[in-house]
Amino acid sequence: MKKIAVLLSGRGSNFISIKKAVDAGEIDGEIAVVISNKADAKGLEFAKESGLNAVFVNPKDFDGREAYDTEIVRILEENGTELVCLAGFMRIISSVFVDAFRNRIINIHPSLLPSFKGLDAQKQALEYGVKFAGCTVHFVDEEMDNGAIILQSVVPVEQDDTEDDLCARILVEEHKLYPEVVRLFCADKLKVEGRRVVINL
Repeated sequence: MKKIAVLLSGRGSNFISIKKAVDAGEIDGEIAVVISNKADAKGLEFAKESGLNAVFVNPKDFDGREAYDTEIVRILEENGTELVCLAGFMRIISSVFVDAFRNRIINIHPSLLPSFKGLDAQKQALEYGVKFAGCTVHFVDEEMDNGAIILQSVVPVEQDDTEDDLCARILVEEHKLYPEVVRLFCADKLKVEGRRVVINL
């Protein structure tokens, strides 16, 4: 049973979807710690109410990104973390963090990477006029939204879609895709070969 850490900054809807899958026995893992850079994050509040180890780490207490990430790594290691799930964690992580958990940090992004990296991916997709959008779970490396792709899910873009419409449709897929990737990782089914992730079913 692998120990999972979740890092979040907001409502934590993907964290909740992972927790539900863990609670249902679909993932051979346990959530060891939930960390947020926002004291009032709804996801952190939910973690506390659920009896999980919930930790607020204030960026203002540290001199720069690397110092902050060093503290995050310390907490993760203290809790025996084997997999780090970024679930709406609105910070770019440094090489200090990446090096400590190489190929053990995953993130979900609301686009079909490598298209539409960064913020407002759904808005970018609509403005570009694509016919399909979606979400991607990928390993995290030193570049934003750049690591090896694990799984993707595709959703159609309707002609009259607003940004909210597309966000909602993608979020439904995110809540299926992220727990599935966590399940595969915890079952030792993922192998990274360069830019490719091989899934051993």
